[in-house]
Amino acid sequence: MAFPEHRPRRLRRTPALRELARETRVTPADLIDALFVVEGTGVREPIQAMPGVSRLSVDQLADEAKRIADLGLGGVILFGIPARKDALGSGAYDPDGIIPRAIRAMKKATPELVVIADVCLCEYTDHGHCGVYDGASVDNDETLPLLARASVVAAEAGADIVAPSDMMDGRVRAIRRGLDAAELEDTVILSYAAKYASAFYGPFREAAESAPQSGDRRGYQMDPANAREALLEIETDLAEGADMILVKPALPCLDIVRAARERFAVPLFAYQVSGEYSMLQAAIERGWLESPRAIDESLLSIRRAGADRIITYFAKDFARRHRG
Repeated sequence: MAFPEHRPRRLRRTPALRELARETRVTPADLIDALFVVEGTGVREPIQAMPGVSRLSVDQLADEAKRIADLGLGGVILFGIPARKDALGSGAYDPDGIIPRAIRAMKKATPELVVIADVCLCEYTDHGHCGVYDGASVDNDETLPLLARASVVAAEAGADIVAPSDMMDGRVRAIRRGLDAAELEDTVILSYAAKYASAFYGPFREAAESAPQSGDRRGYQMDPANAREALLEIETDLAEGADMILVKPALPCLDIVRAARERFAVPLFAYQVSGEYSMLQAAIERGWLESPRAIDESLLSIRRAGADRIITYFAKDFARRHRG
């Protein structure tokens, strides 16, 4: 029996050959760090459910911005935890709120760092929902002007990108119109276009203190069973003026990342969410998975599926190990 002329193992024989034949790569520039910002001074408060991640006060962000830039990361996305919450999430669009102050601190320290402001009301409302809530459901249309105000406030503070994560219908158009009316037409919109009502958000809700006080978010976040709907959501947001799109969560939605990459030519982000991070960290701590290989493979799989950039809590860890 003749042996096949083609032997795939030839290209796997040595580390140098494997490097030469490698199809997909992850670099620090492909990764976006995520930070939780709180009130106070000198705060670096570890998050129990997310080992290695801490809440930081604004005065800590100048050093953090320099660290992120020095590591060559692609940027940072900010989530704020205000001292006070109310029914309308007014802290989200307060010009002197936690996120505008955080943006100004980071931009003053490192002007070239790309700063993304997450835009949602859930961290700022006393009921924990992502919009105006009447006790039974979220009022989509009443929420839109508040999201637009929050986006304008973040852009005025210096955010390069605003990233609506609320999943209200029409939010991208409302935000684009609000930014343009405020002469902030150069501000980029990164839409969480395909955001699922996922079981993998639990640790984030502890970190951001944003769990709903009643009900859940399945009335506005997507059903994890639906794929075609994700492509419709993306198409709609692009038609409304989104510049970039995001799929969340990442690892459970690699099929969505691939489908979006094949259909849309805009920059595509994926969010490796808190549950993905904590799940890997827990298995690593118990010796069930090998670190850093498991971390790197998880990021590689997201890039291989088609994501241009990945929001991940592993960003700094990866960058420290893979600096050129």
